[in-house]
Amino acid sequence: MKSTLSTICNGIQIVSFDVPDPPNYGGVIDVYYKLKALSHLGVTIYLHTFEYGRGTSLELDNLCEKVYYYPRNSFVNSFFSRSPFIVKSRDQQLLQQRLQNTNLPILFEGIHTVSGLKNQCFKVKTLVRMHNIEHAYYWGLAKSEQNWLKKLFFGFEAFKLKHYESVLTHADVILSISSNEQAYFDKHFGKKSVYVPVFTQTEFSPLLPAEPFVLWHGDLRVSDNVKSALWALEIVKNTPFSLVIASNTKHPKVVAACKKNSKVRFDALEQSNSLEALIAKAQVNFLFTFQATGIKLKLLNTLIKGRFVIANQKMIAHTGLESLCVEANTIAQVKYQLSLLMSTPFSKEKRQQRKQLLQDFNAVDNAKKIIRLCSD
Repeated sequence: MKSTLSTICNGIQIVSFDVPDPPNYGGVIDVYYKLKALSHLGVTIYLHTFEYGRGTSLELDNLCEKVYYYPRNSFVNSFFSRSPFIVKSRDQQLLQQRLQNTNLPILFEGIHTVSGLKNQCFKVKTLVRMHNIEHAYYWGLAKSEQNWLKKLFFGFEAFKLKHYESVLTHADVILSISSNEQAYFDKHFGKKSVYVPVFTQTEFSPLLPAEPFVLWHGDLRVSDNVKSALWALEIVKNTPFSLVIASNTKHPKVVAACKKNSKVRFDALEQSNSLEALIAKAQVNFLFTFQATGIKLKLLNTLIKGRFVIANQKMIAHTGLESLCVEANTIAQVKYQLSLLMSTPFSKEKRQQRKQLLQDFNAVDNAKKIIRLCSD
């Protein structure tokens, strides 16, 4: 199969919105494991990526034939453009020149990277991986944000993204990341949308011995995550349950709230693989979101590496993973489920059920879909 597929698509140009190594947050996880799967199948990869703080990567050199790094444009010039900031700040002439000269299909990772799609006439097949319905995602950020300057920025960005989204008519294929978003792109852009599940690590490693605590984890630079963490803290207040809030970023309100409860611990994840260890030891994982966009990578990661998951409806709706989680949408519901799950052994049968249902997320199988789309 490897030789057959690499003959169908012997090379691909991929444009990433950020350096995808290490794969330690949302969208870059999808990009990294996609690169890994395509490389495994013998596809030659030319990666174009924007670098703004994560640095270069030797691992990417091993996966790709060539890696090109580009800076992002200045905030002032990008913010006052009619184009969305996330797009304008990645509009690089050198990148466009290189893509114009290619005879290989181009995969744009996110609407962030498609600045040349409308004005350039590419001679090759173009695919756009949509990690979210971006304008809906930014409206959600605006609603969750309490800082009025950031709220204003997210609102403007959502407005711009809504109007800019029509650029997708110039793509040959839209790769949607969830069945719900597949329906949206089908409705607005005809039948050029194809559902390709998110790429992630799907190997099930042995669980560590269970410990009687609840885990919440997330990036506290994101306003939705701050709101979610504070909700988790409110749930365990005046209960006997121990809670760990884990994040390699800190938010003053969250840190202060953790200090008010002796049964709550803030873990700054200063050691490598400490998050994986926490997930593998926690009896229960909290996964809450207040904006239902895309599919949350941490949901998949936790189902693979952890035990019980309590999630709200917005976290799990239209993911196909609803049966693997315990849904709870109010503080009372979460407390009730905690009272049951904290003393319930996590069975081998539940672990096996997860392995069965997560087969759709096999990275190599989904890379084969992209290879075939490049050649159709």
